[in-house]
Amino acid sequence: MTPSASKVAVTAGRVQPRPAGAGHPSVGGRRSFWTVRRRDNLVGYLLIAPQLLGSALFVLLPLGLVFWYSMHEWNVLAGTFEFVGRENYDRLLADANLREVLGGTALFSAGLVVLNLALALVLAILLNQRLAGTTFFRTVFFSPVVVSLVAWTIVWQFLLQDDGGLNGLLGVAGIDGPNWLRGEGTAMTSVIVVQVLKNVGLNMVLFLAALQGVPGQLYEAAELDGAGAWTRFRRITVPLISPTILLTSIITVVGSLQVFAQIAVLTQGGPGMSTTVLVYYLYQQAFQFHHFGYGATLSVLLFAIVALLTVAQWRMRRKWVFNET
Repeated sequence: MTPSASKVAVTAGRVQPRPAGAGHPSVGGRRSFWTVRRRDNLVGYLLIAPQLLGSALFVLLPLGLVFWYSMHEWNVLAGTFEFVGRENYDRLLADANLREVLGGTALFSAGLVVLNLALALVLAILLNQRLAGTTFFRTVFFSPVVVSLVAWTIVWQFLLQDDGGLNGLLGVAGIDGPNWLRGEGTAMTSVIVVQVLKNVGLNMVLFLAALQGVPGQLYEAAELDGAGAWTRFRRITVPLISPTILLTSIITVVGSLQVFAQIAVLTQGGPGMSTTVLVYYLYQQAFQFHHFGYGATLSVLLFAIVALLTVAQWRMRRKWVFNET
């Protein structure tokens, strides 16, 4: 065998290095601008362009306009639009009603989040069992989610009136029920319960999907080791569904801070201001009292609270969400 043939035989099984620029089309010996990577990037940008455009037009632009309006006094009736700088923010700090409004908002959000998540998790655990009729009850508990919010609220308004259906049932049992929507001690509780029953089915379905993704072998191994039901729930179920708990908590917190229709239909913020939450107070200032500049300032405050709570929950996930670092 000649030396050249021997060299060819030795190098025949090796992977030869690819020359730089090989595989890319070239024009006149120069590398083409439209490489495979750039074409892929262009396709990706084109696919997300509608979403980016929608976010810019319907999220970023309105946020910027709200902040701009908050520095003006806009009188629609008089047709004036006057720049006032930070006057609306000074008014926000001096608003005597704001503390009560924020307290009512915090009470409503806390009650809604705790009851909603707890009830949804309990229902999901029960409906995850292999029992007869679980499909029927899943449908029953999820049905209110797809019902019109206003229709749902109007029905409950009739049920919770002083002479409504709920007090009628209590009267059969010899109990004199209160005026649920006009008592200071019952109005907020009634609104919270109505909202919980409306949306608990959504979180229930999310928890149910998470529970069905937990491997059954883990429960079997824990049971063989002598772990009880509570230990299995605390050590296996909660950690493995913790990402879903994070998701549902963020969704529920944000939704609780944006509640409006239930308050407007059931209590109109009363009695007094006991059920006046921040969004309803914003509506009153802007559309009832025509203080659009101050209403925009309250919108900025609402955005700041939602953003702060969302970021706080997202940052805290590393301490309790499974497989997060």
